[in-house]
Amino acid sequence: MTNSGHDATSCDAHRSRDEGPATDDDADTDHAIIVDGLHKTFRARRGQAGVVAIDDVSFVVERGQTLGIVGESGSGKSTVARCLLGLTPVDAGSVEVLGRSIVGANPKQLRSWRSEMQIVFQEPLESLDPRYRVRDAIGEPLLLHTDMRGDVLRKRVDELLAQVSLATDLGARYPHELSGGQQQRVNIARALATDPSVIVLDEPTASLDVSVQAEVLSLLVDLQAQFGLTYLLISHDLTTIRAVADRVAVMYLGRLIEVGPVDEVLTNPEHPYTEFLIGAELSVNPHVKPAAPVVQGEVRGGERPSGCVFAQRCPLRMDACEEAQPELRIASAGHEAACLVVGNKHDLAGAAAEYRLTDEGS
Repeated sequence: MTNSGHDATSCDAHRSRDEGPATDDDADTDHAIIVDGLHKTFRARRGQAGVVAIDDVSFVVERGQTLGIVGESGSGKSTVARCLLGLTPVDAGSVEVLGRSIVGANPKQLRSWRSEMQIVFQEPLESLDPRYRVRDAIGEPLLLHTDMRGDVLRKRVDELLAQVSLATDLGARYPHELSGGQQQRVNIARALATDPSVIVLDEPTASLDVSVQAEVLSLLVDLQAQFGLTYLLISHDLTTIRAVADRVAVMYLGRLIEVGPVDEVLTNPEHPYTEFLIGAELSVNPHVKPAAPVVQGEVRGGERPSGCVFAQRCPLRMDACEEAQPELRIASAGHEAACLVVGNKHDLAGAAAEYRLTDEGS
């Protein structure tokens, strides 16, 4: 991946980890998030090989923009999100959020930065304390990170309820008395409470009904426009990515294999895996059948191949794919893919048919 976004960051401009919030006068005013060479392996028990969750992942997210990270379960996308906020320690690489180095920061520093870096999790009910009324749940971050108390605190909670389109009288209810959509709106209000600049959205609509998903995604888009928020959106659903993201990063077995503007990547994919994800989408029309799969098998963990992580499932596999993991190559302006055929794509359907015939005849 090109490192043009990293060039804007200088050592002189970095704030000390013990300093207060980053300002517009700080180093990199264009990028809210800079991730470079990120690695994370989870140890296995009884001498087994560890599980590589993230393998040399790099990306940048501009302020006020949304990067969507997409991939099947086990691709490592949620681990990236947790490393970004310091919830999971990394093995190697660097993570900067709002000009601060997350890697190596101590718990006290991370707590002091939480007001500017928030997260919305996938399961709305599990994210809320069942003992807290809605008003108390939204007010908790304000008690931790601000001096607001009494009437000032109550007024701020009412404002937050209004911002996520919830009636103020819902503040007296407990989480289990709300619908799933209302619960997730409460979580969004909690995340907004301390005026953050960066919000990680980890499958924020995956557990909601389809009709409610659209409403919540529309709310997130409106809030971003209103407050200039930067989003990192984790999802397995390309419809969600299309609705919210400006750029998309595709992950497979911990590797970043394609990245670029949403419209460009999802219209002109350069990696066979991205093409597979697009072809696997289900239409809202029950009479429209999904495209014939051109990729065989499932995501497999365990021992990692020495070459391309996708080679064993790829219909375009060549001998060279077994030798080394391809680096990200430029396909077009701002669009990169980790594939040997970037810029010289084959007809995927024809190649897949030829591959299957060859495989069956062997």
